[in-house]
Formats: sequence, C-alpha cells, structure tokens
Amino acid sequence: MPNTLPSKLPDVGSTIFTEMSALAQQCQAINLGQGFPDYPPPEALIQAVGEAMRQGCNQYAPMAGLPQLREAIASKVMAQHGRSYSTESEITVTAGATEALMSSLLALTHPGDEVLLIDPAYDLYAPATRLAGAEAVRVPMRAPQAGDTTFRIDWNRVESALTPRTRMLVLNFPHNPTGLTLKIEDLDALEALIARHPILLLSDEAYEHIVFDGLTHLSPVSRAALAERTVLVSSFGKTFHATGWKIGYCCAPARVMAEIRKVHQFTVFSVSTPMQAGIARYLPEADLAELSGFYQKKRDRLLAGLKDTVLRPLHSEGTFFLLVDTRALGTEPEKTLAVRLTREIGVASIPVSAFYADPARPEANHGLLRLCFAKLDATLDQGLERLRGLEARMAG
Repeated sequence: MPNTLPSKLPDVGSTIFTEMSALAQQCQAINLGQGFPDYPPPEALIQAVGEAMRQGCNQYAPMAGLPQLREAIASKVMAQHGRSYSTESEITVTAGATEALMSSLLALTHPGDEVLLIDPAYDLYAPATRLAGAEAVRVPMRAPQAGDTTFRIDWNRVESALTPRTRMLVLNFPHNPTGLTLKIEDLDALEALIARHPILLLSDEAYEHIVFDGLTHLSPVSRAALAERTVLVSSFGKTFHATGWKIGYCCAPARVMAEIRKVHQFTVFSVSTPMQAGIARYLPEADLAELSGFYQKKRDRLLAGLKDTVLRPLHSEGTFFLLVDTRALGTEPEKTLAVRLTREIGVASIPVSAFYADPARPEANHGLLRLCFAKLDATLDQGLERLRGLEARMAG
C-alpha cells in the first residue's frame, strides 16, 4: 500500500449531522439536530412489511423496483401533480433519496460541467457533484434581514450564474434547512429560465408532504415544460417516519431515467424487497394529506415554547425544521454556539453555516441554528425546558 492515498474528497470528513449527533449522545443532550423522528412508522405499514417478509418477499427485487410500488408511485404523482410517468421506463425505486440524488448527479453530469446549488444547500449536493467530476457553483439566497425574517431566492442572481458549462440546477423544496416552499412565481421564473438555457433540474422533494398553513407543495413537474427537464426525487423515509429503511424514488423522462438506471444498477442494483412490498400495499391507503397537520402541531408547539427563550424563530413553511435567530446570545460562529448549547445546555442543533461552501466565512454565519421538531411532544418539551434561561446559564 502506498504511503499516501489520494482522496477524491480531501476536504470532506464526517458530516455535521454525524458530528452533532455523536456530541449529543456524549453529552446526553436532547437531539434536536439530526432530522429523524423518535417515534415509529405507522403500525399498518409495519404490519404490511412483516406480512411481505412472511410471504417470501425476501430476495432481490427487480432493478427498477417492484412493479406494484412503481404503480403506486405513478398514481400518487399523478394525483398530486397531474404528471403521468411510465412505470416501465420513468420511475426507479432507490436506496433513499440520497442514492437517487447521487445516481442522478453521477449519471447526468460530466467532467467540466457546472452544477448550480442554491445556498444554504444540503450537504450531499457538492460532494456528489465533485465525485462526478463536475464543479459546484454556489448561488446564495438573500438571508433574513430586519423586518423580513425569511430567506428569499433571487432568480436573476441564479440566472446570472449560468454559463455555457452549466449542466444542472439543484432544487430542494420544501427547503432544508430554511423551510421555504416554491410559489407560483418561482415556477414562472424557472420556466423562463429553462426557455433560455438548456439545463436539467434535479428536484429534491423529500419533504413534499410536510407544508404548513394551508400551503400546497408546488413541484416543477406540475408544469409540462419543467417536467421534461426535471428529475423528481422523494423519500418514503421522511414521509412515513422510517428514515432507517432508506427507501426513496426518482421520476424522470425515459431518456434521462435510462442514464440514471445505468448508475443505479451498479450502485445498489435494487433495494430492500420487503420494505418495497410493504410500502406498495400501504401507500394507496395512506392519508398523506394528514401529514402536514401532524407536523404543523409540532412546529407550533416548538414555536410556543420558544417564546419563553431568547431564541427568535424564523417562519417555517414546510419540512420538519425550524430556524432560530441566536443573536441575543452574542456573535460567535454558529458552530461554536451549537457545540456550546449541546455541552452546556444539553440541547443539540445544527448550525446553518454547515449548509454553505465555507462554514467559517462571515457570509455563512447569520446567527442561525436549525432545530428539528420531528420528535415526541415529551422530547420537545424537555428540550424547551432546557432552553429556558439559557442566556444567563451560558453567561455564567
């Protein structure tokens, strides 16, 4: 073995989610950082998976996914977005949204290509782009300002970042970490953009069924022109409180999906057969519309409890995350504060700076931490109890 081993990702170590969860465990902190529920999937779904195992669904599934699950996905997408996908050539079941995103980036981008990421961006996108040999180009949202406590996309700035080398724009709505959702005017802007530029859209919609206050999730695939350029990615793990099952899917026009499947078949070939069979049985009966109300109650519980702290919440339109403004505690870097809160207060969070190219830069530090409210009410209440009076406790 050589003394040195060149790395394809020399700047990448453990993710911030792994790091903060490990610290939370070490400090016996309430983990409001990493985005996973602390409650089980629906009992009917667990029973469906168990029954699939007992009935012999334990060997390899077809590479593209069980036909009955692809049929269920096609029906769901048609009902939700009015877009028809062929179960034979345009839908693939993947090892979570993660594999769908990775396989799409590896299949569809090439050395010399550019991939536009909108900051703050989920931490998978840039390393996956680099592994494909392409270059990530970061376009920041406008950060919250006085009198406006939301992030906003500047589509003119996005378009100005496009070059002849731009191959793909990665979208993530409902947005992790900001909770922002797409509006009609955003789809209008995207339609105008792709009319002028021959790019693909990779749309990460893992939180598609978690939107609040009467909003409706708007996917690019709801517009015919956008759908022809879009790879739609979603996650049953997020939808059914089963992140450890790692079952997701992607939908795309046949010519695009053919390339994605070339990578998928040599990455995992196929994914867990009994999980697929159980989801296929459960999905047509699932009340997906109920999920937004379920999580809105949790968001509102966290919002109400934060009124008794110095942390000021930003508005979350979707996902199971809420950002809090921590500037009442000072101006130290977000990660430093997140570590202190974990060690000294016993509540773990995620610094929003981790979603930027360089978390240490001032442009990445807006005094914001991400809290996950996909937790039991008792967990949220315990975390809120620890956050009360934190200003005086941390000063001491």
